[in-house]
Amino acid sequence: MAHRELNLRERRAIEDMLNAAIPVREIAAEIGRHVSTIYRDIKRNGYTDTELPELNGYYGVVAQRTATQRWA
Repeated sequence: MAHRELNLRERRAIEDMLNAAIPVREIAAEIGRHVSTIYRDIKRNGYTDTELPELNGYYGVVAQRTATQRWA
């Protein structure tokens, strides 16, 4: 099986479903990816700020930009 990056549409779907409090296993099933792929992407691209905790979370657009820069 070939390696395939998450695309922006998938990352936005992850963001929307996380905001709707859908479990990661259901998110993975919905977008057709393995659960560990979703967990890794959330861990790798999650945003945490101690001064502005209301902004903490996963942002699909930021995750896509980070991934694009990482492979450039």
